[in-house]
Amino acid sequence: MNTYGLILVSMFAALTAVGAFIQIPMIPVPITLQMFFVFMAGVLLGPKLGASSQIVYVTMGLIGLPIFSAGGGPGYVFHPTFGFLIGYIFASFFIGYFLKNQENLSFAKTLSACIMGVVIIYIIGVPYMSVILNVVIGLEVTILQSFIGMLVFLPGDILKAVGVALIAPRIRKVIKQ
Repeated sequence: MNTYGLILVSMFAALTAVGAFIQIPMIPVPITLQMFFVFMAGVLLGPKLGASSQIVYVTMGLIGLPIFSAGGGPGYVFHPTFGFLIGYIFASFFIGYFLKNQENLSFAKTLSACIMGVVIIYIIGVPYMSVILNVVIGLEVTILQSFIGMLVFLPGDILKAVGVALIAPRIRKVIKQ
């Protein structure tokens, strides 16, 4: 990784952290712009750097910086939403991998990759949340109930994917020049 790569990884880790604080308050967790920056990292940085930016973000939060939507620290692994943060790493990697050899990104290709990113985040995050709710918090919640509870966030996550699909291909074109 060269200096330019380090700067981009750091920048997208910081943008994801900022996205955690751009919120629409909801109970029990707010709607944030984190996923928007996760998708942008995958599209613009590619699989390795995109995933690296999210690894840096998660690591910074785990060492104690209060950059997650509800704080930070090593105890955050027992927070119901931590699985979604893990999903950010894999989603960013997948999006970058899916789009890395595409010379001219289209809206449809970018949107498809970002929607798959949403699916990956939910596939990791919802079961993790269900386990934490059951084992750590002591609630009796099935995975299906956890997924149904997350449906309120799905339209916003798809809207973030559409936003990235609208602007990221243009930004990437400029970056490549």
